[in-house]
Amino acid sequence: MEYSTLSDSRQDHKRFADYKSNAHNWITLATGEYYPDVLPYACELYKPVLVLFGQLLQSSESSERLLLQISEIRQTWIRTQLLRVFRKYVSPSTPVEMTKRKSSIKEIIVNFGSRFRPIHEVQAAYSSRPIPDEALCAILWEYKDRGKKGYDLTERFFEMVRARFPDLTIEGPDRAGRDILMGKVFPGYPNPNRPVDFVIKDEKDVLAIGLARYDSDRGGAQEDDRPGQYRSTIDEVLGYVQKHNLRTKVILLNDGPGLLLGSMWDDYSKLEESYLDKVMVLTLRMVPERLTLEWLQS
Repeated sequence: MEYSTLSDSRQDHKRFADYKSNAHNWITLATGEYYPDVLPYACELYKPVLVLFGQLLQSSESSERLLLQISEIRQTWIRTQLLRVFRKYVSPSTPVEMTKRKSSIKEIIVNFGSRFRPIHEVQAAYSSRPIPDEALCAILWEYKDRGKKGYDLTERFFEMVRARFPDLTIEGPDRAGRDILMGKVFPGYPNPNRPVDFVIKDEKDVLAIGLARYDSDRGGAQEDDRPGQYRSTIDEVLGYVQKHNLRTKVILLNDGPGLLLGSMWDDYSKLEESYLDKVMVLTLRMVPERLTLEWLQS
C-alpha cells in the first residue's frame, strides 16, 4: 500500500515518533492492587471453589472422571474457576480455551488424558494444602481482572471522543462485549469476520475504524508480532477503502508501559509513517493534541 505525499494538514501535526524523547510522559498507567493486601479478598472469593473442587475430587475414581464432573457444573463462573484449578493440579498442558468448551472435554481426555496426574496423587497434593490455599487464591485472583485495563482504555477513549466531537458517533463495546465485525461496517467487505474495536462515524460516513490495546508488558515474540498483526489489518482495510474511494482512516489506540520496552515505540512510529495520513497511533494523552476533526474528515 503506497501513498505518494503527506497532506498539508498532516505536515503541521506532530507524529507519534515526535513524542519518543519524553515518551514516559505520554503513556497512561493503569491502577493496580497491592500484594498481600488482596489475599483476604481472594481467599473469601475462591474458598468455595476450592472446597467444591475437593468434594468433586473425593467422588472421582479417576482424573478423567474429575474433569467430566467439573464440565457438568452449570454455573459458568464456578465451572471456569474449577477448570483453572484442574489445570494447576492435574494437567498444566491442557489448553485453557479448550477447557471452556464443554463439547471439547472428550477431545481433551483423548489427547491429553495420558498426561493427567493420577487421581491419588492429586488427592494427596490437595490434602497437603490449607483451605483456603492463599497461593492458589492469589493465582486465581490474577485472572479476575484480566482484560480490565483494556476495557478501561476503550471506555475512557469513548468518553473523550464523545466530548470532543459531539456531532460524531463512536460505536463498539465501551468495555466488555463483542467486537464489531467489518462485514457489519462495510457490506461486501472481503473479510467480513475481521474484528475491530471501534468505528467513528459522521452519520453514515465511516471516518475511522480502530484497534485498541493496553500493553502492561511487551517483549520477545509479542514485540515482533503486534506490529505485524496491525500491518495485516491496515493493508486489508485501506485496500478496501482505496478500491471504493472512501476516506476512512485507521486509528491504533495503544497505551501502557509496554510501549516503552524494546523497539515498540519505533515499530509503531514506522507503522504510522508507512501509511502517511491514513493511520494514526495514539495514547490517551495524545488524543486532545492529535485527534482532530480536520484529520478525521480529510
